[in-house]
Amino acid sequence: MNFLEKKICDEGVVLSSSVLKVDSFLNHQIYPEFMKQIGTEIANRFKAEDITKIVTIESSGIAPAVFAGLELGVPVVFARKKKSLTLTEGLITSTVYSFTKQEKNEISIAKKFVESGEKVLIIDDFLAHGEAALGLADLVTKANAHIAGFGIVIEKSFQVGRQKLEEKGYRVESIARVKEMSTNGITFIQSEVMSS
Repeated sequence: MNFLEKKICDEGVVLSSSVLKVDSFLNHQIYPEFMKQIGTEIANRFKAEDITKIVTIESSGIAPAVFAGLELGVPVVFARKKKSLTLTEGLITSTVYSFTKQEKNEISIAKKFVESGEKVLIIDDFLAHGEAALGLADLVTKANAHIAGFGIVIEKSFQVGRQKLEEKGYRVESIARVKEMSTNGITFIQSEVMSS
């Protein structure tokens, strides 16, 4: 069991066979040292890829992305879900459906922050149905940048997100891969974790 799987077992709350609550360390409260460990793990898996930019989505993707960016020495750009008065020109947009919130969101980034030819690592907190990941991939593709892969904190492997991304030829690296979960416990797909 890796460090994240242990944290999920210790502090995560299974609300149903498809909903995992991890607000004590990922989606609401954050322990910087623990988040640094997550960011470092994701960065280590993509160190050989010559990443020039990290792209994520607000808000829970920002913390792991910042720590991975710190480790890789590259800037982090986060896609906004809400319109901003100051971010109005040169926008790239995509539409994402949220199964958790049961609504569509238009996400956007400023084109000037993701340049043509850049090598982009996309990071997100969860991978489930793959909608947010595909929306982020759409933004990066519209910027004419190259997607090096996806760094995911927690993957719900029993849902179709990974399959959708891999069918498009994307590399997916998840720190914790949940095989199944219920109020009786969580089973993980074992994967190698590089850092300790």
